[in-house]
Amino acid sequence: MDPKEQLDALLAPLAAGRATVRVDGARASIILDVSGLSEAARAALSADIEAAARTVPGIEAVRVAQTSQRTTRRLIAVASGKGGVGKSTVSTNLAAALVATGRRVGMVDADIYGPSQPRLLGVEGIKPEARENKLVPVATAAGVPLLSVGQLVGPDKALAWRGPMATNALSQLIEGDWAGTDTIVVDMPPGTGDVQLTMIQKHKPAGVVIVSTPQDLALIDARRAIDLFRQTGVPVIGLVENMAGYVCPHCGEVSDPFGTGGAEAAAVAMGIPFLGRVPLAMAIREASDAGNVGQRAAFEGIAAHVADWIDSQG
Repeated sequence: MDPKEQLDALLAPLAAGRATVRVDGARASIILDVSGLSEAARAALSADIEAAARTVPGIEAVRVAQTSQRTTRRLIAVASGKGGVGKSTVSTNLAAALVATGRRVGMVDADIYGPSQPRLLGVEGIKPEARENKLVPVATAAGVPLLSVGQLVGPDKALAWRGPMATNALSQLIEGDWAGTDTIVVDMPPGTGDVQLTMIQKHKPAGVVIVSTPQDLALIDARRAIDLFRQTGVPVIGLVENMAGYVCPHCGEVSDPFGTGGAEAAAVAMGIPFLGRVPLAMAIREASDAGNVGQRAAFEGIAAHVADWIDSQG
């Protein structure tokens, strides 16, 4: 074999298709695709490739050039106009359901003052490590790596932070080491304050899912949240109606303590898609408190709508 053929054969198991080899006399030029690799992994792979190339007879000089393709990673915000509507539970189950569709999904818990994702994803007490000045998301049983302020402070510690501290913390979470993910679900804090504005201005989401209960009071605030995202140019993917009906576990009778159909009617009135209903179910509450994410039909249907919207964006 000539030197190029020897190099191709030698580098194949090391580079796994990442290396393109050129040989000009005694000099080898190798283009190495390092897309998705950390700085440490890039340096190690480049050194191994160069060392291996120098063992080929006839090769006296080796040049390794690194190249990478920009990863398209979409941020999907999940927001609400007010607290207490189950936004975090919807966020968690949406992320897990998107994973089930084959997407590589991460979760950022941007609810700085009320971080609940460590409990919902069953990783309370596990702190993220830092690598090259970036936080490394914590793996979860749901297949959704997580970064949350709740991983950095004790569960009973009050986060008495002013706006700049909160928004700086959010940036550290968003800018973590998210290699290997193509979608990040961001569990937003309720309302329309500093954290939301920083998220939109600095880390503009590809789209937002709004969560509301059917009752009029929640829908009033949901409309305000929708207006904020519309004003800032963030597409509204659609509206989810949470806590929509309760089935008595004893008699099977269905009741509607928060009303029914309000979110769907509001979606029609505002000209945005209605993504689906999630019932007020004991099983969902128990699973959430236990850190077990369930693949329930309601969440899978919502995830299918969101996945179709993402695909439609190209």
